[in-house]
Formats: sequence, structure tokens, C-alpha cells
Amino acid sequence: MKSHKQQLTSRKLETTVSQIKSFTFYLMAKRKEENFFSPENAKRPRQEELEDFDKDGDEDECTASFTNCTSTLTAAEVGIIESIQLRNFMCHSMLGPFKFGSNVNFVVGNNGSGKSAVLTALIVGLGGKAVATNRGSSLKGFVKDGQNSADISITLRNRGDDAYKANVYGNSIIVQQHISMDGSRSYKLKSEADLLSPLLVSVACGRRWLAKGKGHKGRGGTVVSTRKEELIAILDHFNIQVDNPVSVLTQEMSKQFLQSKNEGDKYKFFMKATQLEQMKEDYSYIMETKERTKEQINQGEERLTELKRQCLEKEERFQSIAGLSTMKTNLEYLKHEMAWAVVNEIEKQLNAIRDNIRIGEDRAARLDRKMEEQQVRLNEAEKKYKDIQDKLEKISQETNARAPECLALKADVTARKRAYNEAEVLYNRSLNEHRALRKDDEQLCKRIEELKKSTDQSLEPERLERQKKISWLKERVKALQDQECSVSQDMEQFQQAIEKDKEEHTRIKREELDVKQTLNYNQRQLKELKDSKTDRLKRFGPNVPALLEAIDDAYRRGHFTCKPVGPLGACIHLRDPELALAIESCLKGLLQAYCCHNHADERVLQALMKKFYLPGTSRPQIIVSEFRNEMYDVRHKAAYHPEFPTVLKALEIDNAVVANSLIDMRGIETVLLIKNNSVARAVMQSQKPPKNCREAFTADGDQVFTKRYYSSENTRPKFLSRDVDSEISDLEKEVENKKAQISNLQQHLSALEKDIECNEGCLRRCQAHYKELKVKIRKSFSEIRELENIEEHQSVDIATLEEEAQENKIKMKMVEKNMEQHKENMEYLKRLKVEAENKYDAIKLKINQLSELADPLKDELNLADSEVDNQKRGKRHYEEKQKEHLDTLNKKRRELDMKEKELEEKMSQARQICPERIEVKKSASILDKEINRLRQKIQAEHASHGDREEIMRCLTLRCKLYFDNLLSQRAYCGKMNFDHKNETLSISDMVNRRIAMDMILKMADSQRFRQFILLTPQSMSSLPSSKLIRILRMSDPERGQSTLPFRPVSQQEEED
Repeated sequence: MKSHKQQLTSRKLETTVSQIKSFTFYLMAKRKEENFFSPENAKRPRQEELEDFDKDGDEDECTASFTNCTSTLTAAEVGIIESIQLRNFMCHSMLGPFKFGSNVNFVVGNNGSGKSAVLTALIVGLGGKAVATNRGSSLKGFVKDGQNSADISITLRNRGDDAYKANVYGNSIIVQQHISMDGSRSYKLKSEADLLSPLLVSVACGRRWLAKGKGHKGRGGTVVSTRKEELIAILDHFNIQVDNPVSVLTQEMSKQFLQSKNEGDKYKFFMKATQLEQMKEDYSYIMETKERTKEQINQGEERLTELKRQCLEKEERFQSIAGLSTMKTNLEYLKHEMAWAVVNEIEKQLNAIRDNIRIGEDRAARLDRKMEEQQVRLNEAEKKYKDIQDKLEKISQETNARAPECLALKADVTARKRAYNEAEVLYNRSLNEHRALRKDDEQLCKRIEELKKSTDQSLEPERLERQKKISWLKERVKALQDQECSVSQDMEQFQQAIEKDKEEHTRIKREELDVKQTLNYNQRQLKELKDSKTDRLKRFGPNVPALLEAIDDAYRRGHFTCKPVGPLGACIHLRDPELALAIESCLKGLLQAYCCHNHADERVLQALMKKFYLPGTSRPQIIVSEFRNEMYDVRHKAAYHPEFPTVLKALEIDNAVVANSLIDMRGIETVLLIKNNSVARAVMQSQKPPKNCREAFTADGDQVFTKRYYSSENTRPKFLSRDVDSEISDLEKEVENKKAQISNLQQHLSALEKDIECNEGCLRRCQAHYKELKVKIRKSFSEIRELENIEEHQSVDIATLEEEAQENKIKMKMVEKNMEQHKENMEYLKRLKVEAENKYDAIKLKINQLSELADPLKDELNLADSEVDNQKRGKRHYEEKQKEHLDTLNKKRRELDMKEKELEEKMSQARQICPERIEVKKSASILDKEINRLRQKIQAEHASHGDREEIMRCLTLRCKLYFDNLLSQRAYCGKMNFDHKNETLSISDMVNRRIAMDMILKMADSQRFRQFILLTPQSMSSLPSSKLIRILRMSDPERGQSTLPFRPVSQQEEED
């Protein structure tokens, strides 16, 4: 690091170089004044740009060139004097404010108008001494007569990257100086000011502004500092030197230089302008300090130890100077080492690239094997899916094939029942007929016996009594038959009511069983939710917290390569809670799954799970995939819809392993989430689905494909719900509702059972009554027949009765024969009916069994379908990884070729620097640092031990070079002779004032980052037309006038 004094010296040298240019340029301005306004020089029309005092001008717009050689530079950003304002200064009560342009400014006006006051105020306002102005020896001489104080306000530009404390001062720095009658002065350094002109009334007339009032007063910004040291720091930062005649040339100094014929005076001016005089004084001061130091050494024997140490330091410094050639030699050797160190590093890079290519080829082979394994798994999953599908198809075909047979058997059972019932009716009819014939036979036999015993005729009253009884019996039979019909209808109604109640009882019983199962599930879920209030992980299973503790313990013991991640549901967060059920329906068992880095970790995790999950119970799924720190880039294959998010976008996933696993296993970047069911159908089925979209899920958990739609069995989320208290409250209400529903169903069942029991009792009573009526009717018919038989005339021939009895017996035999046939037929039909019922029950049982077999197969088919999709995604994943890896591998191979070419080039360059190869142990970066450090040390030695004569020689040559260059541009010649020994400077040129003015403007055009303020009593009407030139015309002084108004020269010039 350079010392502060070295930095200032370096900065002064840079300033000196810049001032040499200005000094040489100033020398060119020494010309005859009478040629300045010669008619042949006035080749261009007059153009004056006047200052607007009521409006801030934009100096940055002044970019047009005023010479044929247009410069590309823009306006300066820092150090430009933007404006100045004086109050009670010298002989002026109020002067300004003047606003200067960023390049060339001419302040013109007659004598006494205030030009010298402006120049003097610039020197004094920026901290210059009163003597430097050649206008007085004390500051109190600048206070106007009759006033107590004077004020100067100067605004400096402070923009761009080189701004001084831009965050404190802003775009401008306001320097205010207050001078008292006693000659004392104070400073105020303010930040950027919002200038207000409350006493200015601006009237817009084209672009003309009229000023009213007696003065312009502005309101400044915040006072930042009142210390002169801050002002000096600002001037040093902006490189403003008010005591340098090249920066500020007063009238007296100009006259002294132009009128002086003494070459010694010119040399002094050169020395002062280039600050060589200051440097000379610095050297003298150093020499004096050196002498004083020697005297102190002679006088200070008590400081001998310290002086010895300083002596040693000086000796070391001398040795360092003496070892400069050694450092240069070492620098060359370091360059040789650097050349071959670069070769070594490129060779190391080549070896590393070759190693990477070899590793990449091995990884490509592993990826090929993984792709083959993935293809095998995909084939197995597709085979499993096809097998399940074939089983389902076979079951469906078998069910469809058995359906007609089932219907036929049902119809056959119905027909067999009808035939059996008809046969039973015929048998019962024959049985009743046989019973009647047997009774008739008994009556005939009894009658014959009676006739044989008694030959007497019955009396008439007995006959009438019998007829009366027969009539009464017939009426009774009719009433009994009516009752029989009514009872038969009642029996049928009771039978239907019983069957209906039994069907309702069966339905309610099934509903009660379903509600009980739902209640048990809700109670378990309620318990898990209540447990999850204290530990959220229990929502994923009661054993999960203990399992995770075991995983942490095993990881601490070093049993895992990488700590498994899971359950995955605990690692994700919802952006929209309304989509919880949809995401659970999509991810399903993956929410409880775990991720392992490799199969070794998977085996360790399986062993841990055995301790917490009993045999036969389901365990969480384990996903094996290499852990990556970055999430897959799925932008090119993800689904997109402007209104609906994918599952990936709907989740906040902090762990890249979790996101990658869900992408691999479920393809969450291709699944849309659409809350409304009808909208989901419209998006997926009624029109072309979005690109890369496979499926969608609704807020109700329904799954929507392009040609299929599956409703969700769940009604609420189990794992991802955020409001646990609300879920618990809802579940408790639902449990109570289910309990109330079960109670209602049980009451309903009890009522049905009572109704069935009551109806069955009524049916039994009706059946008993029906049988009694049948018996009564048969008895009444028997009595009627008996009375009718008695009614027959007793004179009937016994032989006829015997013949009738014989015929009756023949009929009985025939009826018995028919009855036997009907009985055999009935028994045969009963066997057929039983067989038909057995067959129907068997096929119906088979169909039910097939249906029961189909339900789990459907679930397996869905799982197999998901597995096929997962394996396909896994295959695509490995294919993409293989493609990316091959691209990277090819890139590495191309990089290897480029590095080999670079190695050849670097070896060729190294051989040019050092033909023989050097064994280098240091790296190129270390060598580069050593080279830079050695170069800095050599430069520091040159900088700290450079001599005065060398510096002056260089500056003299530069000054002559600029002088000759400026003259040669106009085809003129001249000489500049320096005599440093005698301290004289002789200049000879033949350049007139007009040419000097042109050269001034040309120099200003080439240095647009510099500001030039020229004060002259001339009108400057012959200046070229340019926006870079600003002319400030000052009015002639008037008695009693305190503010100098400014006005445009003409309307046309103002518009131009």
C-alpha cells in the first residue's frame, strides 16, 4: 500500500501533466489584440447564448460541436461551477446568480459591470487568500462600503461515479462564505438545494422569461459542514486549485505574463503553473528536515537506540535499492516459472477432464443398466396390469355368461313352483273328493241299513224340519264362503306387509352396518387427530414419531449413508388449503412414504420398520432414488393452464429430494388441480386437454381423465388439513351424528321387528281362521248332503241304493288312483322345484362371489395402472438423465479437445519464453501474486527513489511536445526553450489573437469534461455558433441598481 504522502505526490503528478497541457495551450493565447476583430476572421454569424436566471438550464444538452472535428465526449459530472451569487461584495449590492455551462463560458460586459468581482469571488469563495486576487490585502476590503458583511454562494456539480459523498450532498454542493467587517470569514457547506425564486414572476411568452423584483433569493439545502478542512477535501477531490494561474488567471497575472519580456519571469510562471515551484519547495523542505534531523541526531545521544534502528531501516532500504537488479532477475525467473506453471495447470485440468470423462462413461453405463432394469420393471408392471385386466375381463365375461343362465334358472324356479302348486291343488282336490265319496259311501251304507230295518215312512213334520235346516245350512255356507274370501285377502295383505318389512329390515341392517363401520373409522381418525395436536407426525401413523427417533439414532450411529426423508406428507405444505383433499387423492400412499439414497439405506430402514409394524400389516412405501440438492427442471414437460395450477405449483416443498421423488413417482408436474367438478370435466373431456396434462383432480377428490371419471370415497383430508381443531370439531359432530343415526336405525329396526311380529301373528290367526272356515264349510256341505239324502223318499228301492253305493265305491277307487298319481306328480314336481332352486341359488352365489372377486381386482388394477405410469415416468426420467449426461459428456470431450489445443499453444508460448521446461512446484495463481508483488515493489522503489531532474526533464519534454503539437495543427512554428540551471524560459511564436481564440475553442471541444470561464470586455460577436458556448452579457452599471438583470439579445437568438 502506498503512503498518504505518496498518493498525494502521484496525484499531483497527474494534475501537473494535465496543467502542462493547459499551460502550453495558454502560451498559444499570447497574440496581438488588434487582429482579434479583423474582418477576415469574422467568417461566421454571431450567436450568443444567454443565461436564463429564472429556469434551471440543462447543460447536458450542449453536445453539439463548434468545430469540424466533433468530439464524442459528454459533459463533465463533477467539479463544474454551476452558479455563483454575490451580496454586498466589493461595490455590488447584489450580483447574480450566474449559471455557467459545463464547457465554454464567456462573461462579457463593460468595465465596472462586475466581471472582476465574479472572478475575485470565485477565488475567495473557494478558500483563496485575499492577496491571490491582486484586489486587496485583507478580506474586509471586499465588504461593500456601508455594509457590515458580504456573502458569496457557489454551487459545484457533484454527479456520477466520482461524486464526493453523493449520499450526503446529492447532485450539487453549495459553498457559502460569510465575510465580516473585521476580516473574519465562515463557511457553510450545504447539500443539494431546491432553488426557489419567490420574488420572480415568470411570464411565458414563447421561451422568453421576464424578471421582476429587486433580487433573487434561494433556499439552500441542509448544512453538512462548517469546517474549512471539508472544503479543502472537496477541492482536492475535484482537483480545483484557485491559486494556480492555469486554473484561475487573474487580469494582473495575465498582464504581467503578456507584457513581461523577462524570460526569468516566464520561467517562474511555468514553475508555478506546473506546481514545480511547489515541488521545489517540498524538496527544499525535505532537505531542511534532513539537516534538522542530522542536528537532532548529533544532539540526541539519549536516542541512540532509536536512531540505530532507523539507521538499520535506512540500510535495509538502501539494500532494497541495491537489490533492484536482483528483483528484476527474480521477476524474469518467475515469468519463466509462470509460463510452465500455466502449462502444468492445464495438464492438471486435462487429467481432471479425462477423469471426469471416465467417470461419466461409467455413469453412462450405470444409467444404461438402470434403464434396462427400469424397462424390466416396466414390462413386469405392464404384465401385471394385463394379467389383472385379463382376470377382470374373464370375471366379467363369466358374469355376463352366467347372467342368461341365472335368468333362465329363475324363470324355471318360478315355473316349477307354479307347476308344484298346481299339482298340490289337484292332489288336495282329489283328496277332498275321496273324503267326500268315502263319507257318501258311509251314508249310503247307513241308509241302506236303516231302510232295511225300517219300512215306515217318515212323518211330514220331520221332512219340513229337514228342509228348513237345509236352507239354513246353505245360507250359512254362503256366509262362510264370504268370510273365507275376506280372510284370504287379509292373509295376502299380511303376507305382503311381512315381506316388505323384512326387505326394509334387511336394508336397514346393512345401512346400520355401514354406519357402524364409518363410525369406527371416524373414531379412529378422531383419536389420531387429537394425538396429532401434540405431535403432528402422528397423523401419518401412531408409530411414526418413534420410527423417526429410531432413524435419527441410526443415522447418528452411521448406519445410513444419507438420512432417509419422510414421511413425505410432513415435508410439504399447501398454498391453498381448499385443495387438500384433491392433493391427498392424487398422492394417496405417497404421503406416508419415505425416501432412501440407496438400497443399503433401504434395507436398514426396512429392518427398523419391522420393529414398529406387525407382520401382515401394511408398511409405508420406501422410494429409492439418489439424493440431489437441486430440484428437477421440468419446465419443458410440465402441464400448463393459465387458471389452474399443477400439484407441483400448489405445494411448497423445501426439500429437493421430496420434490424429485414426487415428480418421479407421481408426475405431479403433469396433474392439474381444478376445484369445480363440471369445469374439470369441461377442461379434460369436452375439449383438448392442456399440453402435457395426464389427469386432473377436483376439490372433492374426484379423478378426471380424458375418457374416464372416478369419484372419491373420502369426504375430508386426513393428512394435510391445517385447521386440526376445526377437523376435530367436525369429526366429533359427525361421530355424534353417526351415533344418532345408528340409534334411529336401531329404533327403526325395532319398530320393523314389532310390525313383522304383529303381522305374522295376524297372519297366523287369519290362517287358523281360514282353516276353521274351511272345516265349517265342509261340515255344512256334509250336513246338507245328509239331510238331502234323508229327504229322499223312503220308498226308494234298496237295490238302487246298493247300486249307487257300488258306483260310489268304483268312483272312490278311481279317485284313489288319481290321488296316487297326483301325489306322485306332486312329489316329482317338488323334487324338480328343489333342484331348480338349488341350481338358481348356486349360480346366484357364484355371481356374487365373482362380484366380490372383481372389487379387489379393480383396486389392484388401479394400483397396477399407477405403477405402470410410475415406471414409465421412471424410464423417461432415466432417459432424460442419460440424455443430459451424454450432452455433458460430449461437452467434456469438446472441452478436452479445446484444452489439448490450449495446452499446445501454452507449451509453444512457454518454449518461446523459456526453451527448457522448468519443474514448478508453485501454482500459477501464487506465481502471479508473487510477480505482481515484485512488480509493485520495483515500481515502489522507482517511485520512492525517483530524482527531481528526471521529473523536470519529463515534464519539460511533455510541455514542448504539446506546444509543438498545437502549433503544427495550424501549420505554425515556434520554440520553447527551458534553462533549468538559470531558471529561464524563452518562447517565440507568430500566432495572432484570432488564431489563439480558435485554438482555445478547439482545446475546449476536445476537453468537454473541463470547464472554462473567460472574462473579457469584448462582445464576442464573432464566436462560432455552438450550444457548448454560453455567453453571459452583463449590463452597464447604473446608479442605484443592486441587481443586474439579464435579457436575451433578440427573440430569434433566444429561439435558436
